[in-house]
Amino acid sequence: MASYRLTASIHDFLYTATGILFASFALKAFLVPNQFLDGGVTGVSLLLHEIYHINVGYLIVLVNIPFIILGAYQVNRRFAIKTLISVIALALCLLFIPFPVITSDKLLVSLFGGFFLGLGIGLGMRGGCAIDGIEILALYTLRRSGFTISEIILGLNVVIFLIAALHLGLPTALYAMLTYYVATRTIDYVIEGLEEYTGVTIISGQSQAVKEKLVKELGRGITIYKGERGFMKDSFEVSQDCDIVFTVVTRLEVRRLRNVVHHLDPKAFIFTNTIKEAAGGVLKRKAGEH
Repeated sequence: MASYRLTASIHDFLYTATGILFASFALKAFLVPNQFLDGGVTGVSLLLHEIYHINVGYLIVLVNIPFIILGAYQVNRRFAIKTLISVIALALCLLFIPFPVITSDKLLVSLFGGFFLGLGIGLGMRGGCAIDGIEILALYTLRRSGFTISEIILGLNVVIFLIAALHLGLPTALYAMLTYYVATRTIDYVIEGLEEYTGVTIISGQSQAVKEKLVKELGRGITIYKGERGFMKDSFEVSQDCDIVFTVVTRLEVRRLRNVVHHLDPKAFIFTNTIKEAAGGVLKRKAGEH
């Protein structure tokens, strides 16, 4: 147990440290020198920097402090402390590491500035902290309203982009939206894509053959739900017991599994759903996992 905790702590530290470096690189090499904005708390810091010309390193700490305090109540104190340390480390990187300005091309700044910023924020989240605190505010608002987290974050960012359009011009706001979109998609991939599995549910009249094929030949772990099949429009009263087979595979294995099942039963009903993280059980490791 102690060894596992030490390994997890080292992984969290490496994720967070790498995330901080990527985020500071994005800000100093792309966004800040070109007067670009983003969404979220980072976007607020950049907006204040452009309006009042205060160093963005100081602003990131100041703007994040209310969200860090909120995180201590909404998540836990350990999360808040890790986030505070990470935000201060990000500010120090912005103050003292002389990253070179990569380009002044607006499209490249939007795309790659957003990519590296999203990569940094996403890695920080995998390390157990929030370099950008807007998700904490969204969680707080979620518990007091009927909106989803995505809707809350969208609403907050609309306000940021409107202020940017009024003070800095519409083109700046539009580029900020593009930067934010790229950053968001990158965060999604870093948080979810690296460990994304696919859950497969199979309803078949040949369930016994399907079970044997999945376990004995494909080496998959399976779970069986007891159900009923039938209930057709013209024979609603007719049904029969059946085994509903559930298994988890990597995205690259879905096609092969479908082919195997349809070879056994062309009428089998198969549907899939994305599983963001999976651990334990009988899971085949993906390439690169050890």
